[in-house]
Amino acid sequence: MTSDDEADAPASEGDDRLGRSGAYTKGVARRQEILDRAIHVFAERGAEGASLRSIARALGVSHAALLHYFDSREQLLVAVYDHAARSTPSAPDATALSSLTDSAENNTSVPGLVELYTTLVAASLKEDSATAREYFTDRFARLREQLADRLRAEQADGRVRADCDPDQVAALLIAASDGLQVQWLLEPSIPLADVLGALGGLLAPPR
Repeated sequence: MTSDDEADAPASEGDDRLGRSGAYTKGVARRQEILDRAIHVFAERGAEGASLRSIARALGVSHAALLHYFDSREQLLVAVYDHAARSTPSAPDATALSSLTDSAENNTSVPGLVELYTTLVAASLKEDSATAREYFTDRFARLREQLADRLRAEQADGRVRADCDPDQVAALLIAASDGLQVQWLLEPSIPLADVLGALGGLLAPPR
């Protein structure tokens, strides 16, 4: 347990991502608590059509408390997904494919998270959804770059065939993962990890 002086210490840089984290450690912790609670609420009830005021009631906080940290419903929803994604980083030694497989498995282990993701990606295509558009545009660019770098390292180690373009394969892997998660929403019996894992055979060097 921290003392009041420690709890009121200024927050470190880098806490602001989507919305405001507050200038002090207490504010950062409160924002994290709201996001943690929101993940569970959205997982159970979904967020489609819910207003910021009704979300506040479901979270057990005041509407003013949410507005203190988030400017809009969209900003809150994107922050919730970002918080959930950051809570389960891929292992440092994960391959390009296994990192996506692990992420997909984690998403499907939290009911509602895949639905939230697909809803937000769809919303990002609308002109009035600047927050979601900027977030997912940056996310896809960053993810493509990270996967391509891993693929190049795997090619150098002889684990991935040398005659494929890492940048193109990275984009295809993301498309496969996202598309399969949409199929999983419609038919939960699809063995998501196994189907994604099958791509490993296509990437393996010829024997």
